[in-house]
Amino acid sequence: MEVSGYKPTPPKLAMPRRKRICPSCGRKGYGKICHYCEQQKAAIERQERTLNEKRQKKKEWEATFEQDPIDLRALPDHVVVKARNIIMGLSNEQNYRYFGGKRLRHNRQIISIPVTRNYRMICRNDNGNTLPLEVLSHEDYNVCKPGG
Repeated sequence: MEVSGYKPTPPKLAMPRRKRICPSCGRKGYGKICHYCEQQKAAIERQERTLNEKRQKKKEWEATFEQDPIDLRALPDHVVVKARNIIMGLSNEQNYRYFGGKRLRHNRQIISIPVTRNYRMICRNDNGNTLPLEVLSHEDYNVCKPGG
């Protein structure tokens, strides 16, 4: 049955969709890109970025040790920060007793300042100036002082 000028079009035969195989991971999917591979690349880039940031922070932290009058490299971070605060206070003519420091009994020129519960700073008093010598753990401090 044909109406004037009208020709029925044959039905379109749709091609079945083909799954593609990702060349890098071997997964199958219909998309143009493999979302799994994209996520893996993004995760790797994020991981590299955080590693670079950590390395940069560590380099900056290591560079701050060059300015210290005594070696603080072997100490934990929180001890280093407190020791630097004490050193800065002593360099600004603050009294050692402000930090809880005491003179040793066997040598009154040596001053012991508690940095934390487990660490002590040993200083020498030269003409009214308090000069830091080293920071010791409480165990090392008890061994090195006479009578301890």
